Amino acid sequence: MVDDKSKRDFRDRDRVSADEDYEVEYFAKTAGITPQQTRELIARHGNDRATLEAQARRLKGK
Repeated sequence: MVDDKSKRDFRDRDRVSADEDYEVEYFAKTAGITPQQTRELIARHGNDRATLEAQARRLKGK
């Protein structure tokens, strides 16, 4: 199901949905990793944005 972008609130700002391409692409762009790497991080560590940002920094450092 596609997100209704007209409904704006803060309920899931701390999550990244692997099912929504635009969320994956935005996170990948801002974190400096690929969308595929983003999906792998979500599969491995869950969809908590803070955790994913920390893991993306570690991934980029390698």
